[in-house]
Amino acid sequence: MTDAAQLSLHVPEPAVRPGGQPDFSNVKIAKAGVVPRPEIDVAPEEIRDLAYSIIRVLNREGEAVGPWTGMLSNEELLTGLRNMMKLRAFDARMLMAQRQGKTSFYMQHLGEEAVSCAFRKALRKGDMNFPTYRQAGLLIADDYPMVEMMNQIFSNESDPLRGRQLPIMYSSKEHGFFTISGNLATQYVQAVGWAMASAIKNDSRIAAAWIGDGSTAESDFHSALVFASTYKAPVILNIVNNQWAISTFQGIARGGSGTFAARGLGFGIPALRVDGNDYLAVYAVARWATERARRNLGPTLIEYVTYRVGAHSTSDDPSAYRPKTESEAWPLGDPVLRLKKHLIVRGAWSEERHVQAEAEIMDEVIEAQKQAEHHGTLHAGGRPSVRDIFEGVYAEMPPHIRRQRQKAGF
Repeated sequence: MTDAAQLSLHVPEPAVRPGGQPDFSNVKIAKAGVVPRPEIDVAPEEIRDLAYSIIRVLNREGEAVGPWTGMLSNEELLTGLRNMMKLRAFDARMLMAQRQGKTSFYMQHLGEEAVSCAFRKALRKGDMNFPTYRQAGLLIADDYPMVEMMNQIFSNESDPLRGRQLPIMYSSKEHGFFTISGNLATQYVQAVGWAMASAIKNDSRIAAAWIGDGSTAESDFHSALVFASTYKAPVILNIVNNQWAISTFQGIARGGSGTFAARGLGFGIPALRVDGNDYLAVYAVARWATERARRNLGPTLIEYVTYRVGAHSTSDDPSAYRPKTESEAWPLGDPVLRLKKHLIVRGAWSEERHVQAEAEIMDEVIEAQKQAEHHGTLHAGGRPSVRDIFEGVYAEMPPHIRRQRQKAGF
């Protein structure tokens, strides 16, 4: 017998480390308008290529081109632009509030605003999102009151969740926003189960699951795909690939699949990749997937190719694991600036009106913050009652919980 060669473990490495030159050469970007738009009822095996390309509508000149365009009016696009600008202003104020000690924690959406803001416009009232912590745009785009969002962040006396959730983990049944779970990937199986229940009841409502690139390594992600494909659940399986998990680059979770969208192919699920910084492309793909679900044609998996410009959270320092200039090198640009440029090209917007809108929106956000702070912040003013710890869990409070509440003086 010959001696066997020594084995070695392969550990994926990012293309560049802090101090190096940002490198996105691995992101293969299709020219805007060249990726075809298949029929809604296409067989998954006929569109395998869409799991490896990137659907884009806006070109470098700000023009909308190709088969995925022509779905939104000037008014709808202006609403989308304002929603993204509002989310960005909201982020700026809440990040500042965290630095001032008014809340313990915050997570920004900087660079990812188009994903959730555009997707929400493809849904109907009654549809349910099962989000992660970076989809507040679903609420902003559905006109959920910013004051309520801030009350939750400050955990004050008017917090709709009564201080029982980590800041930014919102919940609103009325706005189709299922309670955020800090245990990542659980929302994927919950979304598929909710969609299956809707189908069992012969309802008309569909579900949308949300997950980040890092959490696709969790077993819940794969379990959800099994059930979604087996029972043709009316659900859209969204993967937001912003290139980084908390401090781990996407290659760790992606493995050898090439793209995250390709994960759907092995389950017989139609899978698409879209430019997550292109508002028009995100909306078009979302409309395609929601229509497929409403026709009882089953799930669709969508990978949004975007970039997390800011830190993972206020507890994170991204300079420890990626170059400081990496966001400037991201080839798909800024979603707000790209939609602004497109509206100017269409003659529906101008630089002057954009500056004015920025000021108006910031005034609106600051006024909402003043109202929320009137009800209290983390270390000042009103806060929820300790009694709320014992409420909202059981339909009828069991004796041992009642005794605990009594010992606490309530």
